Amino acid sequence: MKDKQYAVLGLGVFGSTIATTLSQYDCEVIAIDKDIACVERIADEVTKAVVANTTDLEQLRALGIGDIDVAIIAIGTHLEEAVLTTMNVKELGVPYIIAKAKNRQFSTILEKVGANRVIRAEKDMGVRVAKSLLRKSIVDLVELDEDYSLVEINAPVDWIGKSFQILNVRQVYHINVIGVKDNEDKMSLNIGANYIVKKGDRFFVIGKTDDLEKFDYYTK
Repeated sequence: MKDKQYAVLGLGVFGSTIATTLSQYDCEVIAIDKDIACVERIADEVTKAVVANTTDLEQLRALGIGDIDVAIIAIGTHLEEAVLTTMNVKELGVPYIIAKAKNRQFSTILEKVGANRVIRAEKDMGVRVAKSLLRKSIVDLVELDEDYSLVEINAPVDWIGKSFQILNVRQVYHINVIGVKDNEDKMSLNIGANYIVKKGDRFFVIGKTDDLEKFDYYTK
């Protein structure tokens, strides 16, 4: 399966944060803005940075936006521009669209014209959205404090058929497995070193948020 391709349209704080965070995880990212200064600021950090008018359907078509898997519309303060951009991206067939909105009214309108998800935030949320797009095994994540989180993960392919004694997850991944649910949704908190991981297992894991996200990204 090919890696997902992302387009970020609008390169303010929110858009630039998403674009650069995705790029740090070796994702293919095309970044677009009508302001050449914004484009030049992150040109060296993304796959491709382009000056273009996102409200112009033909410009977006020429850039190959129709081949993108996820588009992030980061034009939160100019409703008309955000709406036209969202409609263009939708018309080009992008399967998943995230849009930024400055208020609830903007959110409602952007959802009606095609956004699958609407975000109302700035830099911190930009990082969170980018990382959520990269998740493979994590089903749900609950932040316990600024550093630690509790997550539910699907059993990574690399774990299946191996015991926890062999996997040594605490030493290798710096995480702690505290429970497991099997295919029948039966919960167990008694996981010994000899437990053999089965396909369909879901584990409850505690660890530092950064360690959990790195573990999720680099495991198969």
